[in-house]
Amino acid sequence: MTSTKVVKITPASLSEENLKKAAEMIREGGLVIMPTETVYGIAANMLNEKAVEKLYEIKGRPKNKPFSLHLDSKSKIMDFAVDIPVRAWKLIDRFWPGPLTLILKAAGGQTIGMRMPDDDIALKIIALSGVPVVCPSANLSERAAPVTFEEAIKDLDGLVDLAVDAGRTRLARESSIVDLTQEELKMLREGAIRKEDIEAVAFRKTILFVCTGNSCRSVMAKALLEDKLKKMKRADIEVLSAGVMMLDGIGATEATRELLAQEGIDVSGHRSQKLTEEMLRKSDIILVMEKVHEERILQFLPEVKNRVFLLKEFAEIGGSDLNISDPIGRPMEFYEKTFEVIKKAIERISGII
Repeated sequence: MTSTKVVKITPASLSEENLKKAAEMIREGGLVIMPTETVYGIAANMLNEKAVEKLYEIKGRPKNKPFSLHLDSKSKIMDFAVDIPVRAWKLIDRFWPGPLTLILKAAGGQTIGMRMPDDDIALKIIALSGVPVVCPSANLSERAAPVTFEEAIKDLDGLVDLAVDAGRTRLARESSIVDLTQEELKMLREGAIRKEDIEAVAFRKTILFVCTGNSCRSVMAKALLEDKLKKMKRADIEVLSAGVMMLDGIGATEATRELLAQEGIDVSGHRSQKLTEEMLRKSDIILVMEKVHEERILQFLPEVKNRVFLLKEFAEIGGSDLNISDPIGRPMEFYEKTFEVIKKAIERISGII
């Protein structure tokens, strides 16, 4: 039996050229031992039936136990999963790249496991391969997952086409596995991330306030709600704010800082951020100041329709006009009226959420 060819890679030799051989081998249907931050794995092209068949044979794994995909980008999850729950996006936002495998629904009533490793070698090999890569641990079934190259190659020398030696893995522990295919979160394996840490993120409610520039109205709402929650000793809610049209890094307006300071709230450290798809996907409730903000969001990401509300509407503040107009460029009196409306809305919704 011919020995497996070994490519040794160190941080100093982490160049694209050194990783191309492994990526090309995977793309062409070969099997490659590669490191991740958790354990060493055997990478294969998911689209190559012969490669996957050989992987099952080597692992001694039953065919009804599918291999998980390793991704090089968070967004690629949508290429393979369907009906992705908000809870999944919360966990992705917090733990990817990292040692967390998510089991999600796939087309045709199937399920699929996916994770994005926090390892430059693995990520670059996957990206360079240009194909979906499955990567179970590099061990025979019933054996411990290898955390060193020597452990990985011991039983697999000659059975795989190429092996990347990058020394001991950083975490030296398998990923945690969470099943999100049902309403109830199910922990299938507690690995590098503790169950309580996963549940704390998954069950935490996220509220997102959106205005135009993220320098006044959404800043007021976020600061007031965070202050209210702190007084209520509520640590189970995350509050975000963003703008639909702005540049990142702008501070709160002077009037906003002054009005909040009167409430004992300091927002001098606030820096504006532009609304992103990731923020929307992980938010349970999205509260906007004007109808135009809602329209912009739904043009951008229609699937969040049932989670977007006008702030005054959600707080059940009556009146013919549910918009909270932009005070930018207006007199201080206008700012004060805007602030009072937002304050009233926050008082109401703090008892709802």
